[in-house]
Amino acid sequence: MYPKYKALPGVVTICLLFLLNLFNLQANAQIKVSGKVINAQDQGVHKATIKFKNGKDQLNAISDSLGNFSLILPKTANYAVTVSAIGYSSFNQIYPINQTGDLNLDAIVLQTSNEELQTVEVVGTNGKKYYGNYSFSATKTATLNKDIPQAISSVSKELIADRQAAVLADAVKNVTGVSQSSYYNQFSIRGINQNEEGAIINGMRTHQYYFNQPLTNNLERIEVIKGPASATFSSVDPGGSINLVTKKPLTEDRKEISISAGSFSTVRGALDFTGPLNSDKTLLYRLNLGYEDSKSFRDLQYRKGYIIAPSFSYIPNDRTSLNVEVVMNNSNSRLDRGQAIFGAIARQTDLKSTPISFNMGASNDRFNSQDLMLMTNFSHRFNQDIVFNVAYMKQNWNEDLLEHRTTNAFGVDENNQPIPTLAAMRAVQRQQKWRTDNLSTYFSINANTFSLNHKLVIGYDRINTQKLRGGGENSAQGYRLKDGTIAARYDPTKKDLYLFKVVNGVNAPVPNVEHFNLANPSYTIKNLSDYIFTKTEIPPAYNLVNAVYFQDQIKYDKLALTLGLRQEWYEDYSNYELATQKKIYQHKLLPRVGITYAVTTNINLYGTYLQGYQPQGNTSTLVIVPPPAGSNFKPLESDLKEIGAKSEWLNKNLMVNVSVFEINQKNLLMNANDPLDVNRLIERGAQRSRGFEFEASGFIRQNWQFNAGYSYVDAIIKDDLNPALIGQRVQNTPKHSASLWTRYNFETQQLKGIGFGTGLQYSGTKLPLYIRDFTLPAYTLVDAAVYYSPAGSKVQLAINMNNILNKTYWVGAQNYLRLFPGTPRNVMFNVTYRI
Repeated sequence: MYPKYKALPGVVTICLLFLLNLFNLQANAQIKVSGKVINAQDQGVHKATIKFKNGKDQLNAISDSLGNFSLILPKTANYAVTVSAIGYSSFNQIYPINQTGDLNLDAIVLQTSNEELQTVEVVGTNGKKYYGNYSFSATKTATLNKDIPQAISSVSKELIADRQAAVLADAVKNVTGVSQSSYYNQFSIRGINQNEEGAIINGMRTHQYYFNQPLTNNLERIEVIKGPASATFSSVDPGGSINLVTKKPLTEDRKEISISAGSFSTVRGALDFTGPLNSDKTLLYRLNLGYEDSKSFRDLQYRKGYIIAPSFSYIPNDRTSLNVEVVMNNSNSRLDRGQAIFGAIARQTDLKSTPISFNMGASNDRFNSQDLMLMTNFSHRFNQDIVFNVAYMKQNWNEDLLEHRTTNAFGVDENNQPIPTLAAMRAVQRQQKWRTDNLSTYFSINANTFSLNHKLVIGYDRINTQKLRGGGENSAQGYRLKDGTIAARYDPTKKDLYLFKVVNGVNAPVPNVEHFNLANPSYTIKNLSDYIFTKTEIPPAYNLVNAVYFQDQIKYDKLALTLGLRQEWYEDYSNYELATQKKIYQHKLLPRVGITYAVTTNINLYGTYLQGYQPQGNTSTLVIVPPPAGSNFKPLESDLKEIGAKSEWLNKNLMVNVSVFEINQKNLLMNANDPLDVNRLIERGAQRSRGFEFEASGFIRQNWQFNAGYSYVDAIIKDDLNPALIGQRVQNTPKHSASLWTRYNFETQQLKGIGFGTGLQYSGTKLPLYIRDFTLPAYTLVDAAVYYSPAGSKVQLAINMNNILNKTYWVGAQNYLRLFPGTPRNVMFNVTYRI
């Protein structure tokens, strides 16, 4: 019985020898492939992605700081090799690997690429820098910023993420010449305060009240196009236009989840998924979600909101492309009308007479808005020289408001003298709905005449905005009469008609809405039945813009000339489709001239002249106050003269721009600051803004990038109904401002995965928007951040601390009762997981 067991060691030996031989064969079959990725200047390309694919098998590698890479292939075969890196054209080649052992490939050379310059922006970009070096909107064509004869500043999604900039104001504070004016979606650009609410999204006009600043979760970049851009965008602000460019799908799978929490009970979440939906990568998707639930350092304030933004791109071939995206934005909050301070003697104002947290309002106030947009872009290339483009936007915007706010006046005593501790109040209920349809269609044509190269754009725009019927406003203010009715204002010559009470030892008329006591604030749930409301229908309104335009970008050797003409027809209807309907009709021819000269391959000099205009009709709902129905004010007209230089350095990794400009505007409407008629408008006359801007952004080293800028703005009043104001400084804009943000990632083995960021922001003094009785002080803020990504991990941890020195400052003001203090020291923690 034992002999069969005696044979066991022989069998085991044979099996072991077989397994060992099999292992050796497998080991011998493996191929170690090494190589190097370089650019045209023979420099190593850092963090290039190298993919070897055979059938369903794919192996990846990343090049090091010298461009070197290596990987192990499991077997000999024909491998499809793809090499890609940010800023370079992709490399594709079939490599027949028919030998084992070590294999060194010849250097793979990547060519610098502007492949992100699609005819229409339907596919996202892979850039990871703090600035964008191209724009679709500024000229209606895909053009490098260096070649556009106009100053354009850009904030990328990477800078937004590194700063944890959740709203627009946080994102644009790194843009030269842009100054926050209030808590609203309202800015001063190059010394000119915005007059038109709303935003430009993907180069198209929208309508939404300026109160709420949009979340940034779905933004690829923010472009600030300096100066009037009416030749491109129709009605826009003379100082500049803020264009929000949304994220588009990518051709590769990427997933990112981010969670943040920090000061003022803030919690935020974000999701960004993208990639192809089929193997041919002709159908792509992207889904962006954002959520915020936060309080504030300001009493009573909060914000709860979400954004849902799916998009799809269909690219069946290299001639046709289509992008469709939806943005649904929901916001529940309270309007923050700012800090009120005690009435004071001019130039002796104590901005700290109330704490910066001080707020006026009621505990049951609300401001809820819903915004739904559908956007599509379609492009078809008939041949190498002719492309047809069409873009369409549909937007629905709803508002539901209840607020208690000041009337911009103090309460009065029986002799009609202001009581500086009492703010006169107004209660407002408002609901309204707006609809916008925006169509832009144009041909892009490349042509040559003699030695001239032409890039022509011929197009038509149709934009209509409608304030739908059904909106209404209930307003309560004024003083109570003995007969139970309300007087709009107090008349001391008829004091026997009014009800009176003693307030702080002073006999005063009884208001319809109780005055807010600045010396003893009280926040209660207000009972609206206590007020006598005046009920009004918000009349329906409608405006329509039709425009045709022609643009030619002419290039000869190192010289490029941009010529444009836009003819616009504007119709504005108040009381639309009612018996009392009134119509305003205006038209305007807008020229555009720009010239660019390439001094070297790195430096372009440019000059430009632009004209702009804004109709000031019934539906233009100015930031200050809308014009009365049926008014026919002259349009706000403007022009820009600008010269500058744009340059790229360090293999296009560093951008440096300088510009000198002058902007003139006339027919400007402003509130008269009349306490007897808070809605009265006056024509400000004319303003002039001159200045200098410097900005630099890019990589000092591959692990160190920055964004910096400085601006000097001299904005003065050139004409006014009050002669004493001529030559005086324009309100709500600083003369000097500067900013810096930089991030450095350690590369040493001991500190690898750790990075830090730091920022500075300086703003000079400002005057309030409505009055000139006090000055907001200059301020300098210091911010910092620390980032940590564990080795081999897909997680980044970050902590941002803003206003480290806890500086008390004000970003803007309107009068004594509306100051806008900046946020004190605050901290935000973030965890981001990327696949």
